[in-house]
Amino acid sequence: MVRIGAFLVGLFFAGWLLISFLVGAVAYVTEPPQPTVEHEFHKAPKHVSFSFDGPLGKYDQAQLQRGFQVFKEVCSACHSLHYVAFRDLKGIGYNEAEIKAIAKQWAIKTPDVDPKTGEMSTRDPVPADYFPKPFANNVAAAAANNNAIPPDLSLMTKARHHGSAYVYSLLTGFQSQPAELLKKFPDAKTPEGLHYNPYFANLNLAMAPPLTADGQVTYGDGTRSSVDQMSKDVAAFLTWTAEPKLENRRRAGLATIIFLLIATGLAYMSYQNIWADKKKKA
Repeated sequence: MVRIGAFLVGLFFAGWLLISFLVGAVAYVTEPPQPTVEHEFHKAPKHVSFSFDGPLGKYDQAQLQRGFQVFKEVCSACHSLHYVAFRDLKGIGYNEAEIKAIAKQWAIKTPDVDPKTGEMSTRDPVPADYFPKPFANNVAAAAANNNAIPPDLSLMTKARHHGSAYVYSLLTGFQSQPAELLKKFPDAKTPEGLHYNPYFANLNLAMAPPLTADGQVTYGDGTRSSVDQMSKDVAAFLTWTAEPKLENRRRAGLATIIFLLIATGLAYMSYQNIWADKKKKA
C-alpha cells in the first residue's frame, strides 16, 4: 500500500513538472522574451595579454609597481584595499624602508583611539596596517559618489569573469552612447550623473572615467603612461592583490604534476617487474 501511495505521489509530481514545462514552452513560443538593451549592447572583455597568463606565467614586478602607483594616485581616493596590508607590498619588490615611507606618506590616515581620552583620532599608517578606507562609512561614500558606494578592489579580479581583462576593459571602455542604441531603445538614455560603458553589466555606472589623459601618472621607471598602459598596469596590480600567491601555487602545481608522472612511471615498472614471471606461468 505504501509503495502504491509513493508511486502515485511521484506520478503526480512528474505530471505537474511536465505540465509546467509544456506551459512554459508554449508561452516562450507565443510570447518570446523581448530583447533588452543590456543583452544587445553589453560587450565581453577585450582580449589583452599579461605576463602572468598561462600555467607558467609570472608577475612582472615593474608592472605591478606601476599599477600600484596608478592605484595610489588615482583609485585610492574612492576605492579601498581592505584585504591588503602595507607590508604586503614586499611581494611586488618594495623593501622595508620603502614600505615604511609609503605607509607614513599615505594621504588617508588610519583610524585610532586616543588611549587617554577614548576619543576617535587618526594616525599615520604603519606597515602592519591594512590600507585605510577613503570614507568613514558607506553613507559618506555614497554621498560623495552620486549615491553609489565604490567597491573594495582587493578581490575584484576574482569577483569578475576574466577579471584582469574586465578591469582593463572597463577603464578603457568609457564612451558616448551609440546612436544605434538610442534609436533602438530610446528610453535607455544614460541618466544624468551616470556614464556609459558597454563593459559594465547594466551599461551605466556612477564612476566617471578615472584615467582620462596620457601622462596622468608619471612613472618612476620612465615608461610612457598612456591611458592604455595605465589601465593594463593597474589591472595587473589588482590581479596581484587578489592572488598574491599565484606564482607559488603554479610552482607547487607543476612540481605535483612532475611527481605524479614519475610516481606513475615507477608504479608501472614495479607492476611489470612483480607480475612478469607470474604472467609467463599463466
